[in-house]
Amino acid sequence: MASTSPEYTFTTSSEPVEIRAATVLPADRRNIELTTADGLTLVGEFASPEGRAPAATLVTLHPLPTHGGFMDSHVYRKASFRLPALAGIAVLRFNTRGTSSPRGSSGGTFDGGEAERHDLEAAVRWAVDEGLTNIWLVGWSFGTELCLKYGALDPVAELIEGAILLSPPLHRADDDDLAAWAAAGLPLKVLVPEHDDYLKPPEALERFAGVPQADVVPVEGAKHLWVGEKYAARALNEIADVVLPAPVSPLPTVWEGPAATAP
Repeated sequence: MASTSPEYTFTTSSEPVEIRAATVLPADRRNIELTTADGLTLVGEFASPEGRAPAATLVTLHPLPTHGGFMDSHVYRKASFRLPALAGIAVLRFNTRGTSSPRGSSGGTFDGGEAERHDLEAAVRWAVDEGLTNIWLVGWSFGTELCLKYGALDPVAELIEGAILLSPPLHRADDDDLAAWAAAGLPLKVLVPEHDDYLKPPEALERFAGVPQADVVPVEGAKHLWVGEKYAARALNEIADVVLPAPVSPLPTVWEGPAATAP
């Protein structure tokens, strides 16, 4: 299994630095490979707090790869840059089958959310095999469909604490999938942008009404892609508050200590 660390050049400023889109905070980072049940190799990265066990682990599922989604989609990239240092949260990012990024290309071909079930299972199993605990799924757009279709089913359901959804379109996931979540009783946080292109808050409240534990949160001003630091930071704050034992938001917006700038 690959373990090469991504390369960043860290420097320490005499003054606190403002955390910007490309700011990278210290973490234990390594490139990883996942092996699926149907024999594919998926590429990814794991970022964990330095020198301590993570308080929670996020297994992230990226937006639609046929429309530019991959493991570096900006909210997940910022999560990996910030959350290990700011909140003690580990972040696993990976490319689903047939998806490429600067990290590399995962094997196989895009299957519209069907065979991707194996990809999600491989990522969760990797986290468990690493001894990680308090594991949460985080899906964004297409990634929410994978969470909803497979996260409430074994073998994944017994290994995770719940899921957080960013901009769920509810195209591939249907009422049967929502019913499975309701039956599983796993926590479900649903962040719905006010100006989403696919599913706006009023409809989301109706669609998720059958999942009693679903907490549907309209996000004023946000769009499907969470563009802008204000909205990316909101997503990260919400995620941290869900997965940690005690609320921590708002996360710091300045940092004292070593920091790098991603290319």
